[in-house]
Amino acid sequence: MSSTGLFDMQVNGFAGVDFQREGLTLSGLQRAAEGLAAAGCPRFFPTLITDAIESLERKFANFEMLRTQDEALARAIPGYHLEGPWLCPEEGYRGAHDAAFMGPPSLKDFQRLQKAAGGRIRLVTLAPEWPGSAGFIRELRRQGTHVSLGHTSAGWAEIHDAVEAGARFCTHLGNGVPATLHRHDNVIQRLLSVDELTAFFIPDGIHIPPGTLKNFFRAKPPGKALFTTDCMAAAGAPPGRYTIGASELEVGDDRVVRKPGANNFAGSALTPQEGVANLSRWLELSESEARQLFGSAVAAALGV
Repeated sequence: MSSTGLFDMQVNGFAGVDFQREGLTLSGLQRAAEGLAAAGCPRFFPTLITDAIESLERKFANFEMLRTQDEALARAIPGYHLEGPWLCPEEGYRGAHDAAFMGPPSLKDFQRLQKAAGGRIRLVTLAPEWPGSAGFIRELRRQGTHVSLGHTSAGWAEIHDAVEAGARFCTHLGNGVPATLHRHDNVIQRLLSVDELTAFFIPDGIHIPPGTLKNFFRAKPPGKALFTTDCMAAAGAPPGRYTIGASELEVGDDRVVRKPGANNFAGSALTPQEGVANLSRWLELSESEARQLFGSAVAAALGV
């Protein structure tokens, strides 16, 4: 990756293309990758979210088949991020993910998905409060896959056990939680306080207000706060109706991604270069510092 290129570890879709839909075409994936490159992000992790294992298996196999048909795509996609299905099914914590497919982590299911993905699942987001999570995390780390905590209601002991087992990241910290939490003892504060965990934040001003993002950034040790778009198909595209898998979403002029009639967010419409500009402005970082935290530092943390 060039020294100036950005790296996004959580891309659900881009330029009108939804990565969660079965039957993703070569031209669609090329359009998304070209759009991301034009937005300053030449490499990224396509992210697949909670679904039936059989469906995820087909989607990963399709991604791998498309990568082999285009050398530029193979360079752009060094790995995948699996967000779910081992997340917290409770209202608020699950976000836009379908609770019907959630449950405790399964090594057998992970191996099915990893085989379909050609061994390129580089990051898994899970909720460590499920029974058996510590052993699951330990085995994924042994195999070289990173683990991130997200969409979780985990207590102190469960977070401690996950970190001891090898979890090293937090996925979109500050989001994937209910709107109302205990003012002090809540999972955001717990995860922020664990210095071993590198936190990813979404700098769109929607998922986290700029002032709160500044506080979160200051709460983490230097180099332990990194950034992602968590973008979906509306990123790099005009307002309108889009999908994340089976869910239809609405994106207005305010660039907020919502299920029609609902208040919770479902990914972002942020582009990487917009994220860098926001970081520079809100966190008073130089452009080179902001680009590093959205680029080379991300790639290095994930071993890309």
